[in-house]
Amino acid sequence: MHAEYKVPGGKLVTIDLETSGGQISHARLAGDFFLEPDEVLELINHSLEGLSVATSHDDLEAAVSKAIPDGAVLMGFDPAAVATVVRRGLTSATSFTDYQWDYLAPEPLEPLQQMAMDQILTEQVGAGERGPTLRLWEWAKPAVVIGSFQSLRNEVDMAGADRHGMEVVRRVSGGGAMFMELGTAITYSLYAPAELVAGMSFQDSYAFLDDWVIQALRGLGIDAHYKPLNDIQSPTGKIGGAAQKRLGSGAVLHHVTMAYDMDGDRMVEVLRIGREKISDKGVASANKRVDPLRAHTGMTREDIQDHLVNTFQSLYSLRPGSITDAEHRLAARLASEKFATAEWLHRVP
Repeated sequence: MHAEYKVPGGKLVTIDLETSGGQISHARLAGDFFLEPDEVLELINHSLEGLSVATSHDDLEAAVSKAIPDGAVLMGFDPAAVATVVRRGLTSATSFTDYQWDYLAPEPLEPLQQMAMDQILTEQVGAGERGPTLRLWEWAKPAVVIGSFQSLRNEVDMAGADRHGMEVVRRVSGGGAMFMELGTAITYSLYAPAELVAGMSFQDSYAFLDDWVIQALRGLGIDAHYKPLNDIQSPTGKIGGAAQKRLGSGAVLHHVTMAYDMDGDRMVEVLRIGREKISDKGVASANKRVDPLRAHTGMTREDIQDHLVNTFQSLYSLRPGSITDAEHRLAARLASEKFATAEWLHRVP
């Protein structure tokens, strides 16, 4: 069994495992990390041998930590990374490079269509009807998108949303609200087989699935980094946030919205939570909490999106694709039967 894990912001860790009688009989850790003294590598290998193949991530991490002597130096990885790559090996996890990825270029969709399309494309990947896919979003109408478990009345001032012509919809993933004016954000979704994040905790999978975009932002000269659980940050503020949903069909949906530009005054007229977060700082602070990409680069939104796609292309296999007519029909039906209903929008009043 072989598995690889690129530590977000760190180094590549690989493992080769052999098992016998339900136990790890042989383990060989490798990678481009740094480790002193050399002998610690064998201590880590031996700490894994004899453990059950069902050993949890936390117990694997504890076994590795116990084997590392005081004074040892690990750079670019840690015991948690070892535990992750071992679990990935034992669960036959895949990597980005194991797949041919399809790219769906921005196509303006109504807010309800966006919500439905995310679910449909994830289900299509899980059913084997489409391969792993990267999609960039485009909006046909301004919208507020609340997380699956957020309270509608606590989160959104509906009168403010109506006043500014913003449709309010609820997505299938958790997380916070998205304030989506036209041309002010960059949103992308990854639709992937669950095997891509096998053996990972939810927290690890967030950083793992967005490592490519961190690399892309750094390629633009932005000192970007991941802040657990789900934020992409610069030293001066939040660039974007991620959300994720794992469907029973055997696929994972992971999407991210990054601010390109924003109107902080308008945001706090629509989002109640925005008012609370800046209530002791003044409305101008809304713009300081979010760190828009335009301020960093001076580039157009389209040029930044092209750079993101080109970065993904350079790291992994990516080919042009399209949403099929059948997927459009499925999304239209789901939008009507689920996402447009009061029961869904008000599922958490």
